[in-house]
Amino acid sequence: MALPQPGPREVLVRVAFAGVNRPDLFQRAGKYPPPPGASPVLGLEVSGEIVTLGSEVTEWKIGDEVCALTAGGGYAEYCSVNAAHCLPIPHGLDQGQAAALPENFFTVWTNLIDRGRLKSGESALVHGGSSGIGYTAIQFAIQWGAKVFTTVGTEEKAAFCRKLGAALAINYRTQDFVQEIKQATQNRGVDVILDMVGGDYVPKNLSLLGIEGRLVQIAFLRSSVVPALDLREVMTRRLTITGSTLRPRSVQEKGAIAGSLKQNVWPLLESGKIKVVIDSVFPIDDVANAHRVMEESKHIGKILLKVS
Repeated sequence: MALPQPGPREVLVRVAFAGVNRPDLFQRAGKYPPPPGASPVLGLEVSGEIVTLGSEVTEWKIGDEVCALTAGGGYAEYCSVNAAHCLPIPHGLDQGQAAALPENFFTVWTNLIDRGRLKSGESALVHGGSSGIGYTAIQFAIQWGAKVFTTVGTEEKAAFCRKLGAALAINYRTQDFVQEIKQATQNRGVDVILDMVGGDYVPKNLSLLGIEGRLVQIAFLRSSVVPALDLREVMTRRLTITGSTLRPRSVQEKGAIAGSLKQNVWPLLESGKIKVVIDSVFPIDDVANAHRVMEESKHIGKILLKVS
């Protein structure tokens, strides 16, 4: 393909690493088209070096090393990115680790902190705790002073989440997570649930929310349709059901999230209070196997592509 030409408020990044995310799999299958104007190439996050500046960009200079959220185009040698969606690589992290940050950290911040309004002293249930989103959300919640419960599919993943600080890691293949959470909270329930499963998890999640609880839906691995959902408990316990998608958000909204991360989360990365976990790194030519690893859901942490 032709070398991307950055617009006035964009920068051109020579890509070192690109993150692999589940939306990439959906796009590959034709189920998640890029938004209007975005590159048709897969890849929602990159790290690398700025090699060209748009005419109106003043906050970056050529040669700066960055990680960036992109609406597409990350699986390539060069990627054009809005300057406001770039962040400096945190001190102490390399380019590979930095490529694991944007998609997960933007998503967790806007959903768990902004929309979920999680605060100190509350409790949170994070489904899929060993995934990129999951392990990030566990760490965010702990740093915000919350008690964290999580669900996983293997004992190895449960041990990983407990090591991160989760108070309870439930193997959903062998345990009833509804029963386990109710027992752990003395039937009080939790304050916030971050869910990417959907389907039959939705009524189960609602049953686990305490008074004024918030269910934040960020994906639907099972289904977005929930038959015969009784919403009376939403009224009686004053629950909130919310959620969001990141990719179609406006340039300004994504820029605001980047600013919040730089101010509130980058210091936690640099101090080691929040860690980056890499499951595996594949050369870009082996991207098919990288997708297979994600499809099998055996990974713990992030899957990356080494581009250059």
